[in-house]
Amino acid sequence: MNVLKKDFETRVTGWSFIVAAVLLWGGWMLLPHHLGEYIVATDFDAIGKNVWYWIWMYRIHIFGWVTMGVALFALVSVTARKPYRVLILPGAGMVIIGTFTLAIAAAYFYNFGAWGVGKTMDKSPEDIQAFMDGILYTNQYVTCFIRFGRIFSGVGLVLLGFAFLRWKIVSSWLGWFTLVLGLAAMLIILLIPDNFEIYKPVFHVKVVWLLAMGLVLLKHGVNLSKVE
Repeated sequence: MNVLKKDFETRVTGWSFIVAAVLLWGGWMLLPHHLGEYIVATDFDAIGKNVWYWIWMYRIHIFGWVTMGVALFALVSVTARKPYRVLILPGAGMVIIGTFTLAIAAAYFYNFGAWGVGKTMDKSPEDIQAFMDGILYTNQYVTCFIRFGRIFSGVGLVLLGFAFLRWKIVSSWLGWFTLVLGLAAMLIILLIPDNFEIYKPVFHVKVVWLLAMGLVLLKHGVNLSKVE
């Protein structure tokens, strides 16, 4: 049975992807100071120059990750039926797990970045170093969260991309985009695990993917051509 589903459900899903892209990228680009793979002592001086603005922009960025999770849940509600669900459910599930792992890591940077401004203000270099030593292990844990969040998301995108192509749920180019993005996210972390800079463009490409998903869903809906 040939079914092109374009209705309230697909519109809500499409707009969720677009809002996620705007919040995720907008909050990041408007941050007055970007943290690296680890929090370092010099970050606190930079954040402290406009701490409340920095806090609000980081909140917007974190809500971008949360809204991305909402969008994927919405996508599942629209497409997870026979025979698609065998790939849609694990694919979207892995992306959701990765997305919220990244959201937790971002929340750590947000909290410790703002908290560290007060903890290091007017302190001696020795006191600042003692504070940095105290958060060293947490820094390491969160870096691990970031890497696993990216890999989990990559695995999920590969499964989603394969589902999109296998059943032509969305346009073929978007299926290939999803698949290649997932492979890139996985392979960069697995093959170059300690190079934070190389992964940066993938974040921006993921935002483009979110926009593309939203626009395609708004314009065309989803093709459910083999519903049992």
